[in-house]
Amino acid sequence: AGTSYLWSTGASTSSISPSISGSYTVQVINASGCQSAASAASVVTVNAIPATPTITAGGPTTFCTGGSVTLTSSAGTSYLWSTGATTASISPAIGGSYTVQVTNSGCQSAASVATVVTVNALPATPTISASGPLTFCAGGSVTLTSSAGTSYLWSTGATTSSISPSIAGSYTVQVTNANGCQSVSSAATVVTINVLPATPTITAGGPLTFCTGGSVTLTSSAGTSYSWSTGATTS
Repeated sequence: AGTSYLWSTGASTSSISPSISGSYTVQVINASGCQSAASAASVVTVNAIPATPTITAGGPTTFCTGGSVTLTSSAGTSYLWSTGATTASISPAIGGSYTVQVTNSGCQSAASVATVVTVNALPATPTISASGPLTFCAGGSVTLTSSAGTSYLWSTGATTSSISPSIAGSYTVQVTNANGCQSVSSAATVVTINVLPATPTITAGGPLTFCTGGSVTLTSSAGTSYSWSTGATTS
């Protein structure tokens, strides 16, 4: 308290609000007009705000679901990301705009320019349709066709939308969409190929040369059913 005041800044109010670093003193004058000696100095230190940080991406910022990218801030004493994270780096797997602020000497920077992360959806799991029976005899085949995609990858390595396997096995397909994202594998389609019977033999029940009015019995080796060159279907 005093009747009037004289600060080292020249101000004459009872209070001042310095925003510049420096040593500040005050003298007071009483009702008799006598001025005091200067007060002990109050040292005000104003630390600079850190430069606006930058973000460096450790890979592409556009990727498919299941991926991620590491975003790293330029140097600071401590960090505050728009996600609430306080580490120097984050690895977002969700699309969005990411910013960071850094703190030095207790002063926090402005937020960085946003880094936009785009996460593209995977295509739906494809399905396989068959053009005919999946079980057939050796020498046959069936056409398997994938549901729609931009590109295709079969378990055989084929990259067409359809394949025609003639070998028994389980067949799957993955599709890629316009964003370059690959689906999970389809459910397997099982192709079964049955082997052909051995070439049959014919056994004659008597001489193969005989006079008009005679006959001979020809018997096939074993099978489930028969088809003779005459059209007969007996053994």
